[in-house]
Amino acid sequence: MASRTLGIIGSGMIGGVVARLAVGAGLDVVLSNSRGPETLADLVGELGAHARAATPAEAARAGDLVVATVPLKAYDRLPADALAGRTVIDTMNYYPDRDGRLAELDAGELTSSALVQRHLAGSRVVKAFNNIDFRRLFTSARPAGAPDRSALPIAGDDPAAKAEAAELLDLLGYDAVDIGTLADSWRSQPDTPVYVQPYMGERPEGLSQEEGQRWFFETPGVPIPAARVKELTDAATREN
Repeated sequence: MASRTLGIIGSGMIGGVVARLAVGAGLDVVLSNSRGPETLADLVGELGAHARAATPAEAARAGDLVVATVPLKAYDRLPADALAGRTVIDTMNYYPDRDGRLAELDAGELTSSALVQRHLAGSRVVKAFNNIDFRRLFTSARPAGAPDRSALPIAGDDPAAKAEAAELLDLLGYDAVDIGTLADSWRSQPDTPVYVQPYMGERPEGLSQEEGQRWFFETPGVPIPAARVKELTDAATREN
């Protein structure tokens, strides 16, 4: 991979796992969140010498490639000027209960990634990492060529940016399945066949809250190869 530094804006569950996988793959990582670099001291300490904390704008400028993993309702606070010229991996999903209603998304006029691309007009946005839960993202990573390696869908308008994203996925332990442009990225959004559940397997019925939480953290991922990802994304339908 030509890029050796990964900028991460948003250091929650997905951002933290991407950082761990990236450091494990030999990349330098610059982490940021909305609360300030000092709040990331524990995570940076855990990750070691290849990680440091910064502001979102600093992480944007430091990264050869940048992962944006904030709640979608905060997409317009991403530092567009600092991200200009960068390939930006968008992990965000639209959850109306959390994000509030966004009329353009409800009407199907735009996908959430197209909304992000409109804000980041000078960047090349690629959708990825949005259809797998943070626990399986960590535990299902495998080296290239492993028989139980999983794949993740990617979508974007710029072929070179998608190639960069696919290279990053490969480094972090996943094959990439190109599902089209940002207008096609709805095929991996919540409530589609490829979203989360295939990677987790069927949750047993009748679990208590405590048992369900234990099941979530202790259950290994189900390998989902590229051909299966393509089948699932091809099977997606859209209501609007």
